[in-house]
Amino acid sequence: MKYTRFKSILPLVAASLILASCAQYQTAGKESWRAQSDIPDFTADGRLAVKMNEKGSYANFDWTYQNQVQTIDVNTPLGNTIGQLCQDQQGVLAVDSKGKKYQAATPQQLSEQLLGFALPVQYLHVWANGQWVANAPYQLLPDGRLQQFEWTITRSLNTDGTPKILLLESSKLTLRLVFDQMTLTRDTHAASQCAAR
Repeated sequence: MKYTRFKSILPLVAASLILASCAQYQTAGKESWRAQSDIPDFTADGRLAVKMNEKGSYANFDWTYQNQVQTIDVNTPLGNTIGQLCQDQQGVLAVDSKGKKYQAATPQQLSEQLLGFALPVQYLHVWANGQWVANAPYQLLPDGRLQQFEWTITRSLNTDGTPKILLLESSKLTLRLVFDQMTLTRDTHAASQCAAR
């Protein structure tokens, strides 16, 4: 008899869970995108996944954008830093887990050098904030995705408007960032260059 009662409420429980998961975030529509303007300083963390040729890599990330300096720490699930990528007015650099530095004038050159393909790191903070890159061609698709620089970008938002998922897809690879949190911050003493310089 207890099993019969449980069986009768099981569909209601399942429906409630599905609705709760849908209510947590929604795919952003065309109206959520806007022209690039000042990007507010922020901190964020979460998980990232890169998929290329049916092979995937996963890691955690800590991301700061302060005083126009963008720093992304890539971490193991246990919190150990695998590497750091930083972009400032002087260019971009990466530091591996052993402290070795790699530098290039542009993020594309650096990621091409280290990974064999170009990642649009210099635009991530723009797209995460729901903006298209200024002075560059773009297209808003009917389903709310943005196409720019050979990438198709999808944003899913939390109810407070902060990003939950940033999905970038190209013909070569897919990059997915799932945000645990993104907080607007303002540090008046933030450095104007990468700490690793």
